[in-house]
Amino acid sequence: MTLYPARISVRTNSNGMIEPRTYRTRLDRRRLTAFEVTVKETDLHVQARCDLSALTRDLILEQRGYLEAYIRQHPGFVSALTPWPLSGPAPNIVSDMIGAGIHAGVGPMAAVAGAVAEHVGRGLLAHTPEVIIENGGDIFLQTAEAVTIAVLAGTSPLSLRIGIRTGGRNDPIAVCTSSGTVGHSLSFGRADAVCAVSRSGALADAAATAIGNRIQSKQDIPAGIEFAKRTPGVLGVLIVAADKMGVWGAVEVVTLDRKKG
Repeated sequence: MTLYPARISVRTNSNGMIEPRTYRTRLDRRRLTAFEVTVKETDLHVQARCDLSALTRDLILEQRGYLEAYIRQHPGFVSALTPWPLSGPAPNIVSDMIGAGIHAGVGPMAAVAGAVAEHVGRGLLAHTPEVIIENGGDIFLQTAEAVTIAVLAGTSPLSLRIGIRTGGRNDPIAVCTSSGTVGHSLSFGRADAVCAVSRSGALADAAATAIGNRIQSKQDIPAGIEFAKRTPGVLGVLIVAADKMGVWGAVEVVTLDRKKG
């Protein structure tokens, strides 16, 4: 199964209008049922054994409810750019985001897309043995077959020419991506794509952001790899900057036929 791509989120055009996520037309739907569910800022593309749109909406509302209630009690949480201390009880999704931010050295909201994808995905797994959740380019999946996630990397010549092959054996995994040149997500770096792999969606998202912040040019790829190695829970990383890439850990990179994308 081929899943395209690993990275792009909502874009705005020159008039400030939101453009649709046309990249979702690249998704291979031959085996699973695909549907989309949007609740406020949360816009998920889902693939499962059957259409679970209503349940997905309920799960999004549940997880957003936990997060929004915590933010009302702790307004600084949403704007923090440094790790947030965990003091007192918190919902599981919030605890995951805080822990991911602490491990990666970033604010908790750097983990929000990956955390939502995972928590909704795990809720759906009670009703389907396979699921792929894509949340603005951050992916949580459990599939019987391996999938290939094509890497969209801005103007890099490697964009859509390489992919990460992962999944299979009904083994849940998260692949989250940060970019300093594609999409609207906050990044202090200039990497075309940083794809982090972890069992935790929150950690994969936070780690991708933290690594991406360290990449100003292709010369910084080795430093990004070393940071990934030191981050507990990160299984692997792919970094693309201009015409160069670096790979470490449990990341299988494959060459893609761009015409098939």
